[in-house]
Amino acid sequence: MAGRECHHCKQWIETGEAHDCWTTTEAALTQDLSEDLRDAWERVRETAAAFGDQRIYASGTAIMFSRESCYFFVRPRRSFLQLCVFLGRAVNAPQVRRVERKSTSKLVHIIHIRHRDEVEAPLTDWLREAYQLPDVLAAKSKEKKTVRAARKSRRARASQSRRPPSARRPR
Repeated sequence: MAGRECHHCKQWIETGEAHDCWTTTEAALTQDLSEDLRDAWERVRETAAAFGDQRIYASGTAIMFSRESCYFFVRPRRSFLQLCVFLGRAVNAPQVRRVERKSTSKLVHIIHIRHRDEVEAPLTDWLREAYQLPDVLAAKSKEKKTVRAARKSRRARASQSRRPPSARRPR
């Protein structure tokens, strides 16, 4: 049973079938690309697909790459591919046209790709970093919870030891 469920409206869509929601198809978004841009698009897609398990789907005017959440997306334009890459830090590099804070933990980096040869390090390193960001953020969150629990436990022990012996609970 080939096909997928629309991320937005939950309607079942057969493979290759156009969908009249926010969702379209990769083919529809990339059909008018020049040869250079098509080659660049294919290289971006191949690079990202090699990272591992994820969803790649078209939505509105963009092609989304996501795990638990979107880690980057591509907007095909007439003369370039606009990559929007979500990282946990700001990257200062000539390839990055603009950086915007999107949440307390993520910044979006706007990058324009005009040729296949631009899809190499450091861009591919940033894509991999974005792919791994949910794992990094989850580990940091778990670490913060562990630190908070340890502090709370120390405070409880300290407060217990400051009480007079008659007010202490037996163990």
